[in-house]
Amino acid sequence: MAEYSTFERDPWQRLLRTADYVNLLVYGGSEAIAAGRRVRELHKRFRGRREDGAAYSALEPRAYAWVHATLLDTYVRAHAHLGTPMSADEIDRFYGEYRGLGRLIGVREGDLPADWQRFCAYFRRTARYQLTRTASVDRVLSMVSNAMTPPLPMPAPLWRAVALPARRAVWLGGVGLMDPWLRRRLAIGWSAIDEAEFRVLGAVSRSLTPVLPASFKVTGPEHLRARRDAIAHGPLG
Repeated sequence: MAEYSTFERDPWQRLLRTADYVNLLVYGGSEAIAAGRRVRELHKRFRGRREDGAAYSALEPRAYAWVHATLLDTYVRAHAHLGTPMSADEIDRFYGEYRGLGRLIGVREGDLPADWQRFCAYFRRTARYQLTRTASVDRVLSMVSNAMTPPLPMPAPLWRAVALPARRAVWLGGVGLMDPWLRRRLAIGWSAIDEAEFRVLGAVSRSLTPVLPASFKVTGPEHLRARRDAIAHGPLG
């Protein structure tokens, strides 16, 4: 689906639209239903052929559900490493609620396992035996490491000063949250220095969590207010 993605042209805006989509589903209230329909309608036109020549559709049920599943896994992992780890009960509740949100975008009842324990087994099995490294993986990793445009309007000298640490933090967070065996399967390099920096990033983030204002910990409602015009007139996800 690389031909349909804007990630290479504007990775920061692509990440913002993903945040738009997730926050609308969680905090959008009645708007979440319309947002889910928009996302599914958008994906109807995403068709083509994979690198092996096989035809694909973005709405193929297993592939479509897998995208929803990756956000689940990332959220739980990010809480554990960068914030406050979720308890077993919190994870179970979160999984049930987020799995339910999948209905809004057309993920069917049986497309994801019924509980978190079985979801974890499904996620490991799919990642271990079905994911492969493709040219799209290379492009995403390259863009995360070398994104040249700033996420927000700012003077060029300021962007040059903050670009390298910003890109490095995004790369460490994205790749570091993967299981080591998945990094090996996808042939993504990860050195002892990477691991040390990832641990420092996590330690700093966790140390800040208790003293952050509530508005910094739950950013969804404010994100939707700030992005209202962009959400109303642009694509989601």
